[in-house]
Amino acid sequence: MIHLNNISVTFGKNTPLENSVFKDLNLEISQGEFVTVIGGNGAGKSTLMNVLSGDILVDSGKITLDRANVTNWPTYKRAKWISRVFQDPLLGSYADLTIEENLSLAFSRDKERTLKSSLEPGMRELFRENLAHIGIGLENRLGDKMGLLSGGQRQAVSLLMATLRPSKILLLDEHTAALDPKMERLILELTQKLISEKKLTALMITHCMAQALEYGTRTLVMHHGKIVHDLASDQRNKLQASDLVAFF
Repeated sequence: MIHLNNISVTFGKNTPLENSVFKDLNLEISQGEFVTVIGGNGAGKSTLMNVLSGDILVDSGKITLDRANVTNWPTYKRAKWISRVFQDPLLGSYADLTIEENLSLAFSRDKERTLKSSLEPGMRELFRENLAHIGIGLENRLGDKMGLLSGGQRQAVSLLMATLRPSKILLLDEHTAALDPKMERLILELTQKLISEKKLTALMITHCMAQALEYGTRTLVMHHGKIVHDLASDQRNKLQASDLVAFF
């Protein structure tokens, strides 16, 4: 599903602040894999997400998604295949629009977006069913503005927005880091359930070593723009969080 071949990315090229983040990075991820990604600050985790989403175009190398060469595709062209949930619950949704309106825009992601065309008859029931699936009562608050929700509630809606339409790849950029422990657990369990049900290929950045081992099927450890450990499920099963800490 994902193939990065000799990817190089340099920030501030030809300036005193030039920083080579990736140099000839290679990575293959099979369809249906749920990969957790860990690493210290500056390891290249978020840059990896931005390279996949198209927010950062590479200096050299080739990016293949589902056999298509998307190396030079901008973000909007990849949006039909790739969805993303960010660390900040305020990103990825509109505070002044209602829950229903946000979900409507997400549902029309691969179409021309207008609220009038998105709010079609029958859509409310679909949104209500999806929200009820979470189990935190948002199905009865479709008319509430997103800005009225707590961070955890907003992140739950953002996760639904990212998975409403059929897509191939889900990028999760520390999407539970700003949540309290109870909501963090709920969002992680919902994440794993949606990935499984919708047969998505997913990458999840986390700073929590326990999460990196508990969720997903594979773990990547990054350091200074390199993948220094690539742990498959059989290897992960033998590790504890303290073992991952030792890698650093």
